[in-house]
Amino acid sequence: MALVSKACPSYCIRSDVARGRTSLTVAFGAVDNVEATTMKEKSVSFYSLSCNNPKIAKVFPLETVGFRSKRRNSVTVAASPPTEDDAVIAKEPLTKEDLVGYLASGCKAKENWRIGTEHEKFGFEFKTLQPMKYEQIVELLNGISERFDWDKVMEGDNIIGLKQGKQSISLEAGGQFELSGAPLETLHQTCAEINSHLYQVKAVAEEMGIGFLGIGFQPKWGIKEIPIMPKGRHEIMRNHMPKVGSHGLDTMFRTCTVQVNLDFSSKVDMIRKFRASLALQPVRTLTLSLNYPEILCFRVFLTSEANETDSNSFICKFSFYGRKAKWLPQHKKVWTDTDKDRTGMLPFVFDDSFGFEQYVDYALDVPMYFVYRKKKYIDCTGRTFRDFMAGKLPCIPGELPTLNDWENHLTTIFPEVRLKRYFEMRGADGGPWRRLCALPAFWVGLLYDEVSLENVLDMTADWTPEEREMLRNKVPKTGLKTPFRDGYLRHVAEDVLKLAKDGLERRGFKESWFLNAVAEVVRTGVTPAEKLLELYHGKWGESVDPVFKELLY
Repeated sequence: MALVSKACPSYCIRSDVARGRTSLTVAFGAVDNVEATTMKEKSVSFYSLSCNNPKIAKVFPLETVGFRSKRRNSVTVAASPPTEDDAVIAKEPLTKEDLVGYLASGCKAKENWRIGTEHEKFGFEFKTLQPMKYEQIVELLNGISERFDWDKVMEGDNIIGLKQGKQSISLEAGGQFELSGAPLETLHQTCAEINSHLYQVKAVAEEMGIGFLGIGFQPKWGIKEIPIMPKGRHEIMRNHMPKVGSHGLDTMFRTCTVQVNLDFSSKVDMIRKFRASLALQPVRTLTLSLNYPEILCFRVFLTSEANETDSNSFICKFSFYGRKAKWLPQHKKVWTDTDKDRTGMLPFVFDDSFGFEQYVDYALDVPMYFVYRKKKYIDCTGRTFRDFMAGKLPCIPGELPTLNDWENHLTTIFPEVRLKRYFEMRGADGGPWRRLCALPAFWVGLLYDEVSLENVLDMTADWTPEEREMLRNKVPKTGLKTPFRDGYLRHVAEDVLKLAKDGLERRGFKESWFLNAVAEVVRTGVTPAEKLLELYHGKWGESVDPVFKELLY
């Protein structure tokens, strides 16, 4: 299909730029007074100013996206959903056009594109190497709030996160500690933000005897050892996931990820970036998650599909960077057996007819988890948003959805690349600090530079759906040595890495060095997983415990 650039409908047009300042105190190299004009509000796609669609304008008013002009003492703010309550009751039914318009309202001019990075990490006790208890997490969050002036985010009487300006700290189901960063202009600002966050977290946590592990999959703890966070959303997911896949609880409690959020300028730009990023997910797996060899043998306390083994069992299964590679020799990978209705490679994105409307059709039929009413999560599993649009949810009979409900629903879909009013590149595993910066560098170099993006599309244009799925399945097993057409995937990775580097250099911010760690892997063909495996069989004496020091933040 020939794609001719065409601007998105002007559902939301930015009328001016609100200016302000924030400060990032960084552990290694300070970056102060980052202009607020380099930032946008991640959770509502950042532009809710002058909207032609009154429903969108009403739900996301200007005051929900502005910077504070002045910091103040820590306060308590609303819980994590987009709105504190169901303050907006639908007086007229939403239409499919409204849902399409919501996504299309994310279109913005290139000069307003930003970079938002998120990462998760495992907190553990230094003395026992056991996970942080919720009581310790409460102490940590309170300490960061008081010492570094963050606002507390509550769900009922429980603290579940922090917020400061455009940044937020939240908890995943098993207490994974997540930073959702502000939308920033350069990779230098992104890494400064990560440094600032890690400095603040360590300053409080180390006094408590707590450390943080940068890894994609928890190597030591069984699910029963991991504390459950007091979040209504996660309770519904925890009850539902075992019904639709054998590894859903592993994804909730035992994985950590890093992702980058990026913008698009038009429907055509959205399509091109969506296709390029989905096609290259296997290459990203190699160069960033680095989660092969698939099976690394350790004496560890792990979960099989049937039950948890005892600590003396010898389980041939482990990947240091393995969100995609968490399976016993005969078992499917965790993310391919979590919930097929809401995960995967989205082959319809490559159809000639694809656009915002087709993504809406997909999301309408993804089963719901919940609706959020009166500060409570209500279980709506087994029904679709299409049912909700028709007023057919048994959990709230006759009630119709708002755009807030639509936004909530979109957060419960987990494909490799997720579309909201921006893109979320979701496929990478958590890892050491340098790789937290490498992920946004990889995608910014490829997707924010027109020359590199066009070259990626040319390179992948004739890849078949079967080839894309084959790469997704085989790369975690055979890595850079995966045969592909007349060569190996390592050759593709070399070409893609060069395109990413060239794209960053053309941006003019001297950002290409953020790819150095990835370049070493592609050049040598040796992944961090293989290096750690060598340590395990050698220096570590076949113990997994030293990884807590090796990958300590």
